[in-house]
Parts: sequence; C-alpha cells; structure tokens
Amino acid sequence: MPDPVTEPPGRDPVYEALLYCNIPSVAERSMEGHAPHHFKLVSVHVFIRHGDRYPLYVIPKTKRPEIDCTLVANRKPYHPKLEAFVSHMSKGSGASFESPLHSLPLFPNHPLCEMGELTQTGVVQHLQNGQLLRDIYLKKHKLLPSDWSPDQLYLETTGKSRTLQSGLALLYGFLPDFDWKKIYFRHQPSALFCSGNCYCPMRNQYLEKEQRRQYLLRLKNSQLEKTYGDMAKIVDVPTKQLRAANPIDSMLCHFCHNVSFPCTRNGCIDIEHFKVIKTHQIEDERDRQEKKLYLGYSLLGAHPILNQTIGRMQRAAEGRKEEIFALYSAHDVTLSPVLSALGLTEAKFPRFAARLIFELWQDREQPREHSVRILYNGVDVTFHTSFCQDHHKRSPRPMCPLENLVRFVRRDMFVALGGGSTNYYDACHREGF
Repeated sequence: MPDPVTEPPGRDPVYEALLYCNIPSVAERSMEGHAPHHFKLVSVHVFIRHGDRYPLYVIPKTKRPEIDCTLVANRKPYHPKLEAFVSHMSKGSGASFESPLHSLPLFPNHPLCEMGELTQTGVVQHLQNGQLLRDIYLKKHKLLPSDWSPDQLYLETTGKSRTLQSGLALLYGFLPDFDWKKIYFRHQPSALFCSGNCYCPMRNQYLEKEQRRQYLLRLKNSQLEKTYGDMAKIVDVPTKQLRAANPIDSMLCHFCHNVSFPCTRNGCIDIEHFKVIKTHQIEDERDRQEKKLYLGYSLLGAHPILNQTIGRMQRAAEGRKEEIFALYSAHDVTLSPVLSALGLTEAKFPRFAARLIFELWQDREQPREHSVRILYNGVDVTFHTSFCQDHHKRSPRPMCPLENLVRFVRRDMFVALGGGSTNYYDACHREGF
C-alpha cells in the first residue's frame, strides 16, 4: 500500500523504479504474525515473485549489461547466510523435484548472467524474506514443530530457474540447513498456477481486450512515441523493432544495478527516456484499474489458485496438520491477477521478491471460529480486500472471518463477473461479454 509519509506527490517515476528494484538494505518493518493474544496461528500460505533477475530482452545493437551471476559472499548485496546457502545448495543434487525441475541449477552461477537468470541481489532478497518469516512464524509462533515432516510443507514453482532458486533461497532463510530428503518442489506449468483448470476461453477474451486497451493508451501518448523514436534512432533500428524488444526490461536492470544506460555513436539512452517510459507504466496501471477489463481477467485467472488455497485453509481449520506452510514461487504475472481479484486496487505492481501472504488464525476462546489475514510486502491489507472491507461495520469480530474469504472465492468472484455464472466452468465458457 502507498505510504503517505514517504511517497512523493504524483508518483515520481524514479522513486517507483527504486521501490520496484527492492534493493536489500535495512530490515523492513513487517506486520506478519500480528494478532490479538488469544488467537493461535494455524497455517500460512506464501506467494512470492522471484527476486532480481537479468533482463529477458536485449536492447537491439547495444552491449548487454555486465552483471555477474555468481554468488560471492563479500560482495554487495551481502547476507550472512549467503556462503552457507551456496554450500547447502551444492549438496542438493540428489533432491527429488518433480520433472522437469530436477534439470535446473539450484543457484545462479554464471560470471556473465544468462537471460532471465537470478542475480545475487535476487538470492539475498529471498534469504531476507525467509529469515523474516522464520523469526515470526517459527521462533515466535511455533508454526512447525522442530521435527517437522515433509507433508507439512507444500512447495510449488514454475519451470524457470529464477523461481526455483528464489523458492530455495526463501526456504533456506526459513529453515536453515533443511534436510534435502524432506523437500519436494512440485512443478507448475502455468504462470497462473491454475493446475488442471487452465482452459478458460472467457479469461482469454478479457486478456485480449485488456491488451487492446494497453495498445490504445500507448497510441495516445505522443511523448512516449517520441521517446521510442529517439531511442530507435540512437540504436539505429526501426521504432517498431525497438518497442518489440521491450526496452524498459533492460533499462530497469541498468537502473537497479547502477550500470549506465547503453550508448552508441549516435548518442546515449538516458534517464529522461527511462522516466517517460516508467511514467507511462504508472498511467497504464491507473487506466487498468478504471477500465475493469483486467479485473475480469484476474477473477478468472486467480480463481484456481485461490480455490486451492481456501481448500488447504479449510483442512487446517478442521485440525489437519498437512500443508500448514505453503510456498508458491511465482512471477509478477501470477501475483498481479491475485492482487486485482482480491480487490486490492491500491497495491503496487509486484516488485522483485514481492510477497503476498495468507495467514489462518484460530480463536482460542471460540475454537470453532477461524480468521484470515492478508499481507502484501509486510503490510496488512486484509480490510482493503473486497471480501472484508465492510467487516467492521457488520461484525464485532476483530479479524476477518475465514468464511468471508471462502464465500468470496466460491460465489462472489462469479457475481462480480456478471453474466449469471455461479461456478468457474460456467464463467469460463459463457458466451461473449
């Protein structure tokens, strides 16, 4: 959520980019694990975006940024557990992961980063996340017993090395020197984590309309078109080719790693170009909220993973001890639809190593009552969600009831879509808008 104290007026593009980089520095304040004293923590469900990575795209005809993807303990950003992490990962070759994950390297190790590879910054970000969650959930709340069993963890990741490595870094911060025999990462082929429920024609229609909205907004922005034109001249390619190379992805890497933007004999790409493109991204986020097409996409895109999560919560509420800590190591295109579907309209686009956490609590005074908390990057956003924003008006309970979230996922998500559907299959297959 925006911080009114430190946030500059009018959303400054450089400030926004720094937030996105999420460069590890001082330990952040976080609200995870806070509840009235008579509540007991029952289960925790963590969704992360992978940490800082090398770009997925290259700006045509320019030199790739020189960033080292080996892990060096005395290099910034530093983490006291970095050396131990590398040592522990090198013992994990016999670990059992679901295919095709077992063919991926367990930590980044190229002197010149490969495209999309996790960097040392990305590893440190998640070692920090893991340590933070360890201090709160294990040391303070004793969520897992010291002799925890493999079925108490649920671990899932996409087939990219950056998500597997981010998940392992967080897990190592959370459970240092864990027993490899107890660890099993499941493979998720879809970035939406929709498992067996990925076929949804209506979701794709919303996405096509949303992409059309993005395109039309870009056409309206004459300053953006001029900036792309200027940059295309500098690198001597057609504007269309430069735009297709998604230059902001590479520019963010230069920015986050404090590497100067590329130059050619025709001139240099500079911070002013960067500011224009970043400002347009901020405008695009605002327009996206207003037009609601992305919301339709998000409700259908996020439903399977939210449905799986509430199923797990309900089993934990019944007293089952399996899968009480779940970790999904994912992408911005995973977290963004979930945030949107939950109604968190003020939430910023997922930064590197963003974390979204669902906590399940039991009221010791009324053991049959269970409550949920939702936290985004350490900030409690429970009462900003569409299913709990009116809770205070209707109920004396101090926390959001689990049944609110269950009703939202099983019914209200479809009501919000309109069209009269009452289940996921019908909502996915109804005709037109």
